[in-house]
Amino acid sequence: MDTHRKDLYPDVTASGGLVSAMKEALKLRGSEVWPAPSTADAIVIETARGLVSVVPATEERRFRVRVHIPGFTWDVPGFTWEIGSTDRLESLVRMVAAWREGVAFDELAARFTFLELDEFARALKRGEPTSSQWADLLSTEFHRKQWGLLRRLHEDEALRHMFPTISHGAVRLRVDLLDGASRQVLVHEQGERYEVRVGVPGAAWVEVPTGELIAHLRAALNEQ
Repeated sequence: MDTHRKDLYPDVTASGGLVSAMKEALKLRGSEVWPAPSTADAIVIETARGLVSVVPATEERRFRVRVHIPGFTWDVPGFTWEIGSTDRLESLVRMVAAWREGVAFDELAARFTFLELDEFARALKRGEPTSSQWADLLSTEFHRKQWGLLRRLHEDEALRHMFPTISHGAVRLRVDLLDGASRQVLVHEQGERYEVRVGVPGAAWVEVPTGELIAHLRAALNEQ
């Protein structure tokens, strides 16, 4: 951290860096100790609502906050939103803690006036990340083997609104793209049949005839 940065962030410097400063602030609140460092000048916090990154500005004292939803493969950048900035470390820590706890967006905006959640919330409401994910999967040569299955799933009105990824050759559909524990199914194509796994990892794979796939998925998701 250079001399100019020290003048802007004396509290952060005194704590040994942004990660240490945030941990200290959280301990005072009796909260969980996190996060792990990402780079020398920024941190990334894993949450059920995407990756929250905090980047200290260099031109003024300002903690800039972004939310990122990763793409489905290493070469797809995913989706990133700037959601606000603050010059107060304590406000930053309280906001990130509330974000991780799943506080509703409207309540977050009311509590932390420095947040600008309109664009982020609108994108989620319009299903932009989900529709973009479907488009990318259906046009990426690397996943050509799954195109037939992907198209079949995408044709169904209900399944089309679920967030798709590819996991070890199987198509995973998740109800909530920001919640890895939300209702989800995995579908693995095996020639003229499908193997389906519903819910948590470790659940048994169930063989499903081709003609019954969509009905089976809809029923399985409704039962969760």
